[in-house]
Amino acid sequence: MAKNKFQFNPDTLSYERIEHNIAHWLKQAAIHALSGVSLGLIFFFIFVSTIQSPEEKQLVQEKSHMEAQYKVLEKQLQEVRYVMSDLEQRDDNLYRIVFQADPIPLSVRRGTSANTEYYEQLLDMTNSEIVVSTTKKLNELKKEIYIQSKSYDELVLLAKNKETMLENLPAIQPVLNKNLKYMASGYGWRMDPIYHTRRFHAGMDFTAPTGTNIFATGNGVVVGAGWEQGYGNCVQINHGYGYITLYGHMSAIKVRNGQKVKRGDIIGLIGSTGKSTGPHLHYEVHYKGTIMNPQNYYYLDLSPAEYDKMVQMSNNAGQVFD
Repeated sequence: MAKNKFQFNPDTLSYERIEHNIAHWLKQAAIHALSGVSLGLIFFFIFVSTIQSPEEKQLVQEKSHMEAQYKVLEKQLQEVRYVMSDLEQRDDNLYRIVFQADPIPLSVRRGTSANTEYYEQLLDMTNSEIVVSTTKKLNELKKEIYIQSKSYDELVLLAKNKETMLENLPAIQPVLNKNLKYMASGYGWRMDPIYHTRRFHAGMDFTAPTGTNIFATGNGVVVGAGWEQGYGNCVQINHGYGYITLYGHMSAIKVRNGQKVKRGDIIGLIGSTGKSTGPHLHYEVHYKGTIMNPQNYYYLDLSPAEYDKMVQMSNNAGQVFD
């Protein structure tokens, strides 16, 4: 039984019992119900946020296991990348140099053809950032492996053609010069015989009597046989593989344009035509448009001792003949 409540009435100077109507009791009931619901919600959210369900615990474990697998996969990808990098360096700095092939540009090796929309789709997946990162690395690695595979295919073809390549490359002196008595002046800065100023001499001069035979230094096709400004009677031979040789100041030309020649074939005779101060041969070697030092292309013609002597003589900085 509920206790009666009283309040003091100053007018009558007595305590009077408080009478409660239905509205009061409804209000009290609403307050208690709201308080109960509020406390219930608070306890519910505390429970949900602190205590995991069995399904949530399983998902957390799976997520942790997946992240560990991704880390292992990423480490393996990194190890494969190190191996791939080593293969690329060998390819560019060893194998392709042996066959005198240009290295593969880094833009080709590292270029990726993956569609960005594909990566955007991955962003909607669980652990999206990890998936995207790993997929990108895998696609890049696949592209690099493909490029490296194509490079080895090219090297295999070059190896099969190596014998032909060696026959074509300039590898002897263009005149019979075993004792090096015809060596005059080499590649580099020299004194111009006419203007008497220093200029760059882009080839090597061989002095010899007029009419001395001039030989093709490698197999190839004649791409120039006629008068050239400054060179006089001149022959140019395309050896393939990026090599062209030039023979200037001839007294006579013994080949024609388009003719195939072999190493050792007579292509002309020593003379003094064009810008020349005496009978000699001016010989140049061009590789992919760059003028090279001819002294590096006599390896089939000279012994090591003769080669050293030739290098010393060709470095003579005196006057040239053209």
